[in-house]
Amino acid sequence: MNTILVIDDDDQLRKSFCKLLKEEKYAVFSAASGEAGIEIAKEVTLDLVILDMRLPGINGIETFKRIKQLDSKLPVIIVTAFGTTQIAIEATKMGAYDYILKPFDIPEMLSLIQQAIEAGYSMRSPVTVDALPEKQSGDAIIGHSKSMQLVYKSIGRVSQSDATVLIRGESGTGKELVARAIYQHGIRSDQSFLIINCVAIPENLLESELFGYEKGAFTGATQRHIGKIEQAHGGTVLLDEIGDMPLNIQAKILRLLQEKSIERLGGDETIPVDVRIIAATNKNLEKAIEDGQFREDLYFRLKVVTIQLPRLKDRKEDIDGLVSYYLVKYSNELKIENPGIQKEALDLLTRYSWPGNIRELSNLLHKVLIFNRGAPISPADLDPKINTDKKREDFSEEADFNIVAKWIRKRLSDKPESSGLDDFVDGIAKIVISEALKITNGNRSRAAKLLRVSRPTLHSKIDKFNIKIRTEISK
Repeated sequence: MNTILVIDDDDQLRKSFCKLLKEEKYAVFSAASGEAGIEIAKEVTLDLVILDMRLPGINGIETFKRIKQLDSKLPVIIVTAFGTTQIAIEATKMGAYDYILKPFDIPEMLSLIQQAIEAGYSMRSPVTVDALPEKQSGDAIIGHSKSMQLVYKSIGRVSQSDATVLIRGESGTGKELVARAIYQHGIRSDQSFLIINCVAIPENLLESELFGYEKGAFTGATQRHIGKIEQAHGGTVLLDEIGDMPLNIQAKILRLLQEKSIERLGGDETIPVDVRIIAATNKNLEKAIEDGQFREDLYFRLKVVTIQLPRLKDRKEDIDGLVSYYLVKYSNELKIENPGIQKEALDLLTRYSWPGNIRELSNLLHKVLIFNRGAPISPADLDPKINTDKKREDFSEEADFNIVAKWIRKRLSDKPESSGLDDFVDGIAKIVISEALKITNGNRSRAAKLLRVSRPTLHSKIDKFNIKIRTEISK
C-alpha cells in the first residue's frame, strides 16, 4: 500500500480529499501546516507528498525545500490556486513532479498521483544485478549467460559517464530495468529520473508533455506549463519506445542533444537544459530510417553507446535463476510460503519459446502463485500453451528422426551387403561434417570447433569421405 502525505490548510478540502484517497486504497497522513507536514515526513516513509502552496507559517516553497532535503527523490505534487501559478512553476523547476490548479478534476488528479508514485518508485527502488533470489530487495536483473555478462559490463562502464545510451531489445526483455540500473549507478543518481513512454502519450500531447508550453500556445493553455525535459534539469530522462516518436518531435530531441536547449510550445525563448538522455526501443531503427520514419541524424546521436538485450529464448540457461527469483519475489508479495517447482515443470519452462520474454515468464509465475495451494508447481499448473509448445518441439524432433530412419530402412532393404554398422556411422558422419562446413562457409577451423574435434581429425574425415568444400562469396 502506497503512503501519501497531504499538506493543506483548508480543513474541508483536506479531509474530503484524504477520504477519497483512502477509498482508493492509499495510506494517508495529513497536515494543516508546513511545519506539521515536515515533522510527519521525518517520521514516516512516504511515497508521495501533495502540497498546497498557500500555507500558514512557512510557505509552500520553503516546505517543499525542506521535504526535498529529507528525501531528494520523494515525488511532490503541488496544488495551487490560479494566483500562485508562478510559484508552482518555480517549484516544478526545483524538482516538484508536477502542479495542478484548484479546483482540480478528480480523475486527472488520481492519474497524476499514480504517475508520480511510479516515478518515485523508479528513482528510489534499487535495481540489483544478478544477486541471489533471497538477497533481493526491489527489482533485479537476473542471468549468468554470456549475453547478460556483456549487458552487466556495459551498465558498469556507461554508468560512470554522461553518454547518451540506446537500449535495444524485444518487448519484455527488461529495457526499463537496465535504464534504471544505469541511472542508479550513475553520476546523476542524486537527481531526478523521469520515464516518458512515447507510445502511451497521444501524439498531439507528447510535444507539450516533453517541452512544456506558454500561455496561449493553444486553446486551453491558460498558463505556462513546464515540460518533463525542463523539469528533469540536472537529472536523467528515459525516452521509452523512441522508435515510435513522431518525426517533428524527433527534430526537437535532436536539438536537445546537440545544443542542450529547448523551446516551449508557443514560445521563442531558448531554455538551457542539462539532462542525460537514455532511449529504448523494440523497433528496427535501421529499417525505420529506410522507410523515412526515423531521422538518421538522431539515430547516430542516440547510439553513442548501444546495449542490446537478448531474447529469453536465446539465453535459456538463465531461466532456472529467473524462476527462482520470481518465486521468491511473488511469494513474499503474496505473503505465502514459496512452494518451489517440480523438475518436470521447470523443464517445460526451459523448453518454451517465450515470445513475451521475461515479462511473460514473470506474469505466468505470478498468476500460478495466486492460484497455488501450497504444493510445488507442477506441469498441470502451467498455461496449456507451454505444454503445446513442448509437444510441437517434440514433434519436430520426431519428424527429423523419422527421415533418418527412413533412409536407414531403405538402405538395409536395397543394399544389405554394404549396410554394416560402420557404413551407417560413416554415412551419418559425412552428412554431419558436410553441414558443419556449410554453416561455417567452408572454414575448417570453425567447423572443427563446432564439431568438437581436432582440425587434423576433420581433415582426415574430409579426405576419407571425399567431401567437396564450397564457399559462398558475399556480393
